[in-house]
Amino acid sequence: MAIADDLKKTLTDPTPLYFAAGTADLAVQQAKKVPALIEQLRAEAPARIEAVKNTDPKAVQEAVTAKVTGVLGSIDPKKLGETAQDLALRGVGVAAEYAVRAKETYDKVAEHGEQTVRAWRGEVAEEIVDIAGAVEPEPAQEPAQEPAPAEASAEPAGEEKPAAKKPAARRTAAKKAAAETGEEA
Repeated sequence: MAIADDLKKTLTDPTPLYFAAGTADLAVQQAKKVPALIEQLRAEAPARIEAVKNTDPKAVQEAVTAKVTGVLGSIDPKKLGETAQDLALRGVGVAAEYAVRAKETYDKVAEHGEQTVRAWRGEVAEEIVDIAGAVEPEPAQEPAQEPAPAEASAEPAGEEKPAAKKPAARRTAAKKAAAETGEEA
């Protein structure tokens, strides 16, 4: 039964779809930047091509040879095994870090996709109404029974209690009852 529950959860989880929508929206945003980049490359390309043409291949070869010789000359055969093990451990740490970053990025893109889908559907406005409802809660429902007269006499003699407003549910119930009996509420 657990396999069926896991499968149901996997198939009903909208996160991958939100990720796809977020990716598509981000791709569209980046695609809008392409024409400006093409113009920039078109403007810079002749200077770069000319610089490559004027470069002496022998000078490049000598610079690369000197760097390779310096790197190979600094290698100590005794420490090579330790260095390899150290690099392997660092690689594992880096891989774990990248996995965490990938998950964070996935979640961010999925969240962006969810917001994009809501905007496509027009649900952003509905969410604002929900937030407004949370900020301004509806008045609390009063108990069904009327307050006892003893509570009214507990008020100080010099103060008057403001007239209580009937909650919407009680007004509706009173109107329905009055309509059934033919009286006005």
